[in-house]
Amino acid sequence: MGERSTPRSTSIPGAARGGVSTSAVQAVAESRAKRRTFWQQLLLIGPAFVAGAWQFGPGNLTTAVQAGGAHQYTLIWVIVISTVLMIFLTDMSVRLGIRSPVSLIVSVKEQLGGPLGVVAGLGVFLISLCFSVGNAVGSGLGLSMLFGGSPVLWTVACSIAVGALLLLRNVYRAIEKVLVVIVALMAIAFVVSAVVARPDWAAAASGLVPVVPGDSWLLVVALVGTNFSINAAFYTAYGTKERGRTAGEYRDVTIVDTIPGIVAPGVMTALVIVVAAAVLGRTGESAATMVDLAGVFEPLAGPVGSTVFALGFFGAAFSSMIANATAGGTMLSDGLGRGPSSNSTAARTISAIILAFGVGVALTFQAAPVQLIVTAQALTVFVAPVLATLIVVMANRRGLMGELRNRWWQNLFGVIGLLSVLALSVRLALSLLGG
Repeated sequence: MGERSTPRSTSIPGAARGGVSTSAVQAVAESRAKRRTFWQQLLLIGPAFVAGAWQFGPGNLTTAVQAGGAHQYTLIWVIVISTVLMIFLTDMSVRLGIRSPVSLIVSVKEQLGGPLGVVAGLGVFLISLCFSVGNAVGSGLGLSMLFGGSPVLWTVACSIAVGALLLLRNVYRAIEKVLVVIVALMAIAFVVSAVVARPDWAAAASGLVPVVPGDSWLLVVALVGTNFSINAAFYTAYGTKERGRTAGEYRDVTIVDTIPGIVAPGVMTALVIVVAAAVLGRTGESAATMVDLAGVFEPLAGPVGSTVFALGFFGAAFSSMIANATAGGTMLSDGLGRGPSSNSTAARTISAIILAFGVGVALTFQAAPVQLIVTAQALTVFVAPVLATLIVVMANRRGLMGELRNRWWQNLFGVIGLLSVLALSVRLALSLLGG
């Protein structure tokens, strides 16, 4: 994926020998002195918004509605903490994308050994398989609510459409532009919905205090799995490399892309919980079907509210389906030594397998789509600790990172994130074992 942009994004001849190159230091110094215009900064938007669109899929919407309907505002704190930790992991990945000579997984192989690079590619692929289930189910259900007909047929149609899109050349650039627009439109819709629903904002503020209801552990794990999406953070290094970002652009990239690109889906998820709490929470009901989910948005304008929700749900599912299949295919291809390009035959074949898996599971388990989505999202925490560890370790490699190496406070948040997903994976394993 980054092969063509390597000359632009790497100027670290001394890094491989453990030093910091003169050009890299100069680039950082120039970034502190040079200030870009507003329009020049807008051109830096991209990779983090792709990661945000990936994490804000149907699984995110579904688990947020479940959280708000069943526990009102209690679990908003999960979203806030997950978003903060996601910013730090994504920032590390951006810096790795800037400094990695070829691609992140190739750098993992060179720095830590070939087997760990393969593990990284397989890890992202496995998480992509889990996400593909929610994306397939969500896209089909969203269109069936809009136009009627069988959700299964719509699911198959959406998967075919994404497969066709992935056959295009320069896939990443096209996907990036589409997803940035979708994220912006969804943000507007969810802000409006939260205002119209007239929630209890004081009660919502109390949701910032960490409390875990006894029967909500699976939901908490699912919320973390979707909002602290370490695979999406990992893939940001590839988008950064594809865009040819340099050390001189790092500061502005952080301000206009990394922070807003991750905060946006976090805010939208919190707003969905608020709206769900304001509507479903009043009766103590949970959203067991897609009709219930659509009903959360009724305050917008009666039946129009359901239409708005269906559009948002489909948009989240379809955008996430594109990014998920692309990232999973690209990084497993890279892990297996077939190259980091999304245009390669290996990457496209793997992307097709991811899409097919999502459709297959959706066809097999049609009876309880909401629970299927929640469970699939929760299972991602089993792989997340491995990817988080690799990001933190690689971001501390002095010879590779130079001036962009982690500071102590960045490591602190990275370790907190790693321990969080590790603890949740243990908790989920004990729950599944009946412990």
